[in-house]
Amino acid sequence: MPSLRPLARAHTDLGDDDVAWLLRLVADWQIVADLSFADLVLWLPAADGSGYYAGAQMRPTTGPTALVDDVVGNFMAVGRRPLVDAALRDGRIAREGDPEWRDDVPVRVEAIPVRRGERLIAVVARSTNLQGVRTPSRLELSYLQAASELSQMIARGGFPHPDDSTDHADSPRVGDGFLRLDAEGRVVYASPNALSVYRRLGLVGDLTARSLPEVTRELVPPAMRVDEEVVTGVLGGRAPGDTELGNAAATIVARSLPLAPAGSRTGALVLLRDVTELRRRERELVTKDATIREIHHRVKNNLQTVAALLRLQARRLSAPEGRLALEEAVRRVGSIAVVHETLSQAFEESVDFDDVADRLTRLVADVGSTARPVRARREGSFGALDAEVATPLAMVFTELLQNAVEHAYPEGSPVAEPGSVTVRAGRADGMLRLAVVDDGGGLPAGFSLEASTSLGLSIVRTLVEELGGSLRLLPREDGPGTRAEVTVPVP
Repeated sequence: MPSLRPLARAHTDLGDDDVAWLLRLVADWQIVADLSFADLVLWLPAADGSGYYAGAQMRPTTGPTALVDDVVGNFMAVGRRPLVDAALRDGRIAREGDPEWRDDVPVRVEAIPVRRGERLIAVVARSTNLQGVRTPSRLELSYLQAASELSQMIARGGFPHPDDSTDHADSPRVGDGFLRLDAEGRVVYASPNALSVYRRLGLVGDLTARSLPEVTRELVPPAMRVDEEVVTGVLGGRAPGDTELGNAAATIVARSLPLAPAGSRTGALVLLRDVTELRRRERELVTKDATIREIHHRVKNNLQTVAALLRLQARRLSAPEGRLALEEAVRRVGSIAVVHETLSQAFEESVDFDDVADRLTRLVADVGSTARPVRARREGSFGALDAEVATPLAMVFTELLQNAVEHAYPEGSPVAEPGSVTVRAGRADGMLRLAVVDDGGGLPAGFSLEASTSLGLSIVRTLVEELGGSLRLLPREDGPGTRAEVTVPVP
């Protein structure tokens, strides 16, 4: 489905500021749709004056839809909807007396011109499904009155509010809690859900005819609310925006929309949402994340302790084979510890494996015993990996790199130039490809990976199989040396 910005660029002569205004409008017009119990369609005038393109659409959550099909991107010629033509021509809200029938459903249609500054830049068509109409309740009448005032503000260029800085992350909806305030900040009408929200804060009695800022100050201690200017401005209906406040019993989000249908403020619409449970779950998640990071930190410490014990034991051995075996064990434990150290500093259960690979590369290149100096470098990127993939892959990476550093340049090889080991990494089509390429002496004659008795290669084969991947050892393509290739699936 096409979106508003490309439609406006392709078919209209609206400027960037005009499109930005319309984007702000459609970001906020769910409120208008819910208060109106009506579908909204934004019609953009074509550059050649031949008609209109539907740039956006919104259905109500408070009532039945009048538009079953999506219309975004559709073209409507001039004259097909006289109300839309009249609204754009005259700059006023256009209404028809009798409803039109769509699929045997009576629909009342209104057209609201969208003004930005001194210009009319679009039209909002509001379609209300009248099937099953009954005598409206006081709640519904309050909704419709607020919708009417917001519609007049759209036609006058006062909505969306230029100073509304809310990010709408936890913005309440109409059904969460609805308050209508007068110009002094007193409550004219409170929906049952709005009363429930304030009673969670400890309200006794009713809100009607009471000052909302004063009631809030009585219920919310100073330490748990924002500064007084925000309380007075937002909860008093004087300034657009939202605020979060609460006490030991509950936490709420309040959003204020000042109403000024004729230019001067007549009151405000305040929407409320109880976010007590949401904030409790967020705190639990933060605690859980901190606990997981602490566990990774302790595992890292324990692994380092094990490595230190193995290192001490290796120093006490006189047999070179035993000392070498323990040193290899120290290296393998260290590679796992690097992953857990990275996880202990992350806020998610994933690892930036490029950092892990670079640290392991430096570690292996520094401690690898070889008769020839070796330079190791990385090309490409591993990206972020889940912990269950990162830990075994770190072992695979370390073993292949260590194998290249130690065995590619045997005793007696020329030392005029340092050896070169290149690590190449990349992801494509859900697969991670790792290649460790050296310029050493190459594979021994008759080498077979399946028949190899090397402990390091056995570890690599086992881990790669557990990851569902494949391992190959090949001669280097562009000169002497060896190329080890690992391919594993990643999400």
